Amino acid sequence: MEAGAALRGLITRLAARRVYRDFTEIGIVALAFLLYFIVRGGVVDRDGEAQANAADIIDLQRTLGFFWEPDLNSFILDYGALIQLMDAVYFWLDFPLIVVIGMWLYFSGRRHQYTVARDALLASGAIALVVYWLYPVAPPRLLPPEFGFVDTLAEYNHLSYQAQSTGLFVNPYAAVPSLHYGWAVLVGGVLFWTTGNLWLRAGAALLAPAQLAAILFTANHYMIDAMAGLVVALLGLLVAMALQCWGYTAVQRWLDAPTDATGRPPA
Repeated sequence: MEAGAALRGLITRLAARRVYRDFTEIGIVALAFLLYFIVRGGVVDRDGEAQANAADIIDLQRTLGFFWEPDLNSFILDYGALIQLMDAVYFWLDFPLIVVIGMWLYFSGRRHQYTVARDALLASGAIALVVYWLYPVAPPRLLPPEFGFVDTLAEYNHLSYQAQSTGLFVNPYAAVPSLHYGWAVLVGGVLFWTTGNLWLRAGAALLAPAQLAAILFTANHYMIDAMAGLVVALLGLLVAMALQCWGYTAVQRWLDAPTDATGRPPA
């Protein structure tokens, strides 16, 4: 039997067993983390370049008239409850929420919604990794003291991504694009699409605006980061939609194609 027929059979058998599908999903996530660490290792020592790129972004925003980040960060420092709220939104309503919603979609049988969300997140993440490698940018909280930014997560909570216990998992110069915002748009959209519960839909609709406020108030991103994050998220969604419309159907047609005794498609 030819290699193509053997591969068809292997994929069919794997897809029929839930445990194999589960391990495949774990493998995809592991590969994504591996790529992330490769990129992180290549930018952590490029502080000068990251600072220069940050200065260019600030100059651009000043030219366009919306370098509001210092005022927003300064404003929140007078309100302890607002600091706690924004820090919690920034930290907990990103990767932890993505994991929870992803597990809910996967194990509740919402395979279509899960696959669209997974593909959109992975595709947008892959695009972002390329940008992080090519264009490292220091976030506001890592700018020189004369800018006056305060890292609220580090100063007022124990949630800092730069803590010693989590520093290995953080690219400090991954400001542009802001996946915090871009992924909030994707996750909120998928949750709104999936559920009919009015409360959950309200929370889904508020997720992106809340994350936008959080990334600015906490000095973790610039406004341009959010714009770039939205563009990257939408590109990821387009990739996911293309896979649904053409990619997976082409694979299914290939798997379902009849073969003769030699494993070749019939003439």
